[in-house]
Amino acid sequence: MSAFGTYLDHLIYGYYPYLVGTVFLVGSLLRYDHGQFTWKAGSSQMLSSKNMRLASNLFHVGIIVIFFGHLFGMLTPHWVYSPFLHAGTKQLLAIVVGGIAGAMCLVGGAMLLHRRITNPRVRASSSIMDTAILGLIVFQAFLGMITIIFSLGHMDGEMMVTLSSWAQSIVFFGGGAAAYMENVSWIYKLHIFLGLTIILLFPFSRLVHVWSIPLGYITRRYQIVRKRG
Repeated sequence: MSAFGTYLDHLIYGYYPYLVGTVFLVGSLLRYDHGQFTWKAGSSQMLSSKNMRLASNLFHVGIIVIFFGHLFGMLTPHWVYSPFLHAGTKQLLAIVVGGIAGAMCLVGGAMLLHRRITNPRVRASSSIMDTAILGLIVFQAFLGMITIIFSLGHMDGEMMVTLSSWAQSIVFFGGGAAAYMENVSWIYKLHIFLGLTIILLFPFSRLVHVWSIPLGYITRRYQIVRKRG
């Protein structure tokens, strides 16, 4: 690898994640503190409900599975599961589950993006960031599906362990994270870079609504609604 390539690896996969994390946390806090009226999902279902339920369910279920799959899959140390789960088996499981969830996210997201671009009423109520962030997520899901093809070429699980080691080194401040990315294929590098960029844009988009998970609905008492006599 050239000196410039090594420099880019250290810049993007060694320093950029910490810039992203800082903007993500501080930006979300400032958005909540100073822009609470903009803290919303901004649903456009009442403007046009055609295929909305199918598209929204596919997209949200897919992206939730992907999120938690990446969270636990990438941040769980190898020694935790190695006694009972081989790295290759874990990779196969990730390919199957991730492939299904990725397809759901991609199809649902593409439907929502098409609707947002082509429906005049929805387009008029959407900001540039609304469309851009959805487009980035759909493209990221597409890249994720492409990585599956590359992963099928080496089912020993070594690449998954390498990427997990990079993520754990970043999150747990292990140092030398960029070194793990030196021999990683371009598709994984692009996938990670785009994922980091989406996180960077998180506080400036409607994605902030995921912080407001309505857990209170689970324990809230039922409301009794009576018809007028």
